[in-house]
Amino acid sequence: MDQKTRQALKQDKFVSTTTHSLEWASEHRQSVMTATWIVLAAVLAAVAGGLVYNMRSDAAAAGFGAAMQVYQSPLTQPGEPVPPGAKAYATSAERAKAANALFLAIADKYGMTPSGANARYFAGLTYSDAGETQQAEDALKRVAGGWNKNLAALAKFSLAQLYRNSGRDAQAIDLYNQLSAKPTTTVPYGIAQLQLAELYQSEGKAKQAKDIYASLKDKDAKGPAGAIAAEKLNPEPARPQMRIPQ
Repeated sequence: MDQKTRQALKQDKFVSTTTHSLEWASEHRQSVMTATWIVLAAVLAAVAGGLVYNMRSDAAAAGFGAAMQVYQSPLTQPGEPVPPGAKAYATSAERAKAANALFLAIADKYGMTPSGANARYFAGLTYSDAGETQQAEDALKRVAGGWNKNLAALAKFSLAQLYRNSGRDAQAIDLYNQLSAKPTTTVPYGIAQLQLAELYQSEGKAKQAKDIYASLKDKDAKGPAGAIAAEKLNPEPARPQMRIPQ
């Protein structure tokens, strides 16, 4: 096969391939354009979604900060003047109710953001501070079942305290055991165990408390929980008071 023939065949093959490609593109133009628009729409939706989420997160963080300011407002004494523009409350229950309304608003509107999740937890705390035990329990249970394990642990820890205060020690013990089995950054093993030992001690179950303290002393010999446990096992004797001669 001579050189001219080879070139002619190559050219024919190129023309044929190009022709088929153009024909395919022409026949499938609509589907190609549709696929392109779908991809473009998905990209734009992702970008828009990110912007909206960031805006909502910023708004939630600002609202949460305002609620925390109310929650940390000073309590006034009778007859004490309040500085202009400052928020102050006569009782902790009054302050808790004011903060609770703000926390609930953030939690309900921005519940999918980190600040919204934190607001739900603080709504539970402020319900408890205001003496609304059932509402506090419901709010804390909701947080305890959430995806954020550190926040969920805090909610369980607060729930356990609520149960103790309302005479439901068995439920508190169950939560302390759960927290001990799956410790988190917010509620480490030692903290959960110390609270469990303290509860046993308040019930007069000295042996169970002593066993926990002894175990903590060994497991966390150089840590804060171990140090506290050691003090509980060997409390310092009370120093005799010096009598001042008359």
